[in-house]
Amino acid sequence: MKILVTDKTELHFPTPDDTVVVSFKESRPIPEEHLDADIVVCWGATASLGSMVQMPNLKWIQSLSAGTDAFLAAGLPESVLLTSGRGLHDHTVTEHAVALLLALVRELPDLVRAQDEHRWASEKRGPKPMYLPERVSTLIDARVLIWGFGSIGQTLAPALTALGCSVRGVARSAGERAGYPVIATDDIREALPDTDILVMILPSEPATFKALNAELLSLLPDRSLVCNVGRGSTVDEEALVAALRDGRIAGAALDVMQTEPLPADSPLWDAPNCLLTPHVAGFRAHGGDELMGGNLAAFLAGEPLRNLVER
Repeated sequence: MKILVTDKTELHFPTPDDTVVVSFKESRPIPEEHLDADIVVCWGATASLGSMVQMPNLKWIQSLSAGTDAFLAAGLPESVLLTSGRGLHDHTVTEHAVALLLALVRELPDLVRAQDEHRWASEKRGPKPMYLPERVSTLIDARVLIWGFGSIGQTLAPALTALGCSVRGVARSAGERAGYPVIATDDIREALPDTDILVMILPSEPATFKALNAELLSLLPDRSLVCNVGRGSTVDEEALVAALRDGRIAGAALDVMQTEPLPADSPLWDAPNCLLTPHVAGFRAHGGDELMGGNLAAFLAGEPLRNLVER
């Protein structure tokens, strides 16, 4: 049995004695001598995905990404099992989302610019109200709505609660998850006017394309903030830029964009109060050894795999 493992992430998991484990570069097509592999462990880079369709012995792909839309779009045979990296990025994306929100409410981008200028930002100092009318200025008592309340959202929620936020989730159906109230997606319009911070953690699929559009942005309070750590395709970027320019929301933080890398002429770069990071929230596969090791043992035993993607 041959297993190809991405060179982007170092993984250690037990394998049978007769197993050959080969590191490969995802940024290139898979070399012809390795197209006979049985299993591939990867992130889903486009260059190597095309090669996987040509692999005659391929039985299973373990994605290290939580989202598997790139794999599903690659045209893989139905016989190939696909498992996602769901759960590997719960804590790292949570960490980044919290960092983005704290940066916005504490005006860190302005302070970093002042530091770059060797300027003591005196205008930021001195007593001020705890809650500013023009923008969310603290996470304490902030009303947060997490749209996409899966494993990442359910990890982020208690972190925000610990910082003083009141948190609700949004999912396909209403109820309670991980101890938090969850509203149905169909009811989000009623919730947005009472939202200070909207966090987007939606997957990329036809139903979520530009889910946050001009209509929904108009329902948010003028002082509200938007943070997207899900997929860039879920936000109407043109509508978001317009809302920021017109002061219809107070700020935004995006780790994902519809086109990546973000083109140099994108209006997002210069949108007011918009903090951008280059899709860096995840990519660390926290727990990847355990996931791959457990799934490999299950695969060899003919048992169900964790995070199996239904196709």
